[in-house]
Amino acid sequence: MGKPTGFLEYARELAAELAPLDRVGNWDEFHLPMEDDKLRTQAARCMDCGTPFCHTGTIISGMASGCPINNLIPEWNDLIYRGLWKEALDRLHKTNNFPEFTGRVCPAPCEGSCVLGIHNPPVTIKNIECSIIDKGWDEGWITPEPPAKRTGKKVAVIGSGPAGLCAAAQLNKAGHGVTVFERADRPGGLLMYGIPNMKLDKEQVVLRRLKVLEDEGVKFICNTEVGKDFPAENLLKEFDAVLLCTGATKPRDLPIAGRELKGIHFAMEFLTANTQAVLNKQSGSDFISAQGKDVVIIGGGDTGTDCVGTSIRHGCKSVVQLEILPKPPSERAANNPWPEWPKVYKMDYGQEEAAAKFGADPRVYLTTATKFEGDENGNVTAIHTVEVEWAKNEKGQFIPQHIPGTEKVIPAQLVLLAMGFLGPEQPLLDTLGLERDARSNIKAEHGKYATSIPGVFAAGDCRRGQSLVVWAFNEGRGAARECDLYLMGQTDLP
Repeated sequence: MGKPTGFLEYARELAAELAPLDRVGNWDEFHLPMEDDKLRTQAARCMDCGTPFCHTGTIISGMASGCPINNLIPEWNDLIYRGLWKEALDRLHKTNNFPEFTGRVCPAPCEGSCVLGIHNPPVTIKNIECSIIDKGWDEGWITPEPPAKRTGKKVAVIGSGPAGLCAAAQLNKAGHGVTVFERADRPGGLLMYGIPNMKLDKEQVVLRRLKVLEDEGVKFICNTEVGKDFPAENLLKEFDAVLLCTGATKPRDLPIAGRELKGIHFAMEFLTANTQAVLNKQSGSDFISAQGKDVVIIGGGDTGTDCVGTSIRHGCKSVVQLEILPKPPSERAANNPWPEWPKVYKMDYGQEEAAAKFGADPRVYLTTATKFEGDENGNVTAIHTVEVEWAKNEKGQFIPQHIPGTEKVIPAQLVLLAMGFLGPEQPLLDTLGLERDARSNIKAEHGKYATSIPGVFAAGDCRRGQSLVVWAFNEGRGAARECDLYLMGQTDLP
């Protein structure tokens, strides 16, 4: 694939980006486009490896290895190397409805399982993917393609996040009338309000694609929570099938002393209010502001990073990010071999910005919070922490144990809880009477997506638990196929 000797001749090179201190003054995307000749060189590094692992999409040791939507990566790398951009875009769209989203926010498990990555830096798959789709938009190759015929069947999709949008796009392509219910004021779910604008531009990227979906016939109904604003019992009366893509939006809390103090928020409250303020061109105090405050973020992952980057753009006084896990090694450990996802130390954009502004990576590892401290007005002023070590309990399970003498007090006027999610919110599921699994997720077999109620399907985080955007794409497309099969007795959807 690509140039047979390219992986021997060319070094890995990523697209340039604005320097951290130059980009934190606004909410714009900061990755710069790469020239076509450089992209061809990077595509040339794709090996003729015989058995490519980059598009396998398997789970190894509980982590994604390869692309969960089975992108035809070696094929479009070869096409880019040969300068066939439109053909590369066609290949990309065969498996991915929205490459402009994954090309910006996916952590790229494909690169973690790239065969070249065994002994060299892997192919820059994510950057090439994003460049293909961006060129497609720039050249005007992406236009609405409404179905030639309609089936007369109506499908309700509940939730307009990654899974819901993929399902809606596919079901509409099959000719069904698709209505997407979204409780927020704008469609997009996690893509709209869970990811900051500098990482995924809402007007130039997200809303642009949503406009195409609307022009293709998908109907979005916002500010409507099914079960409150729209009776849940009317779903199967008004629609021939229902697909639940509500996400896993119940956040993990930290019930320690002082949790009731003002200034302690879940990360999604903070990120959602901020993006709404950016889109509404607000500059006042109608959102949770970190300006002039000592910020402590509890939890890592992408959400924690997004809180770091957002706090810095607000003009925070300082930022600390608490991680209960140990600092990852700089290279793969012996128990983390290829093609597993590489659990290695790296600084994402938020940590890079914090280091540039404050002098160091804001993450503090093997540390947990023990209590919050407040003032006489009930505002949080500090957080008490202690270092931990991981040891086995009597059941053989690893648990964090406090290390005496390592206690510290960190000033904090804003605390953001970014410790993940416990599963989907339950009221709608209770109303519908859906069967759930032991983790409170909707019970539906992967690959089938059918719930305990005939005609009702579930996909994405509400079925599998908190996961990657690209797994939501996988499930949304798969559930659309099964829903189409249910409605028509056969399906041509991939």
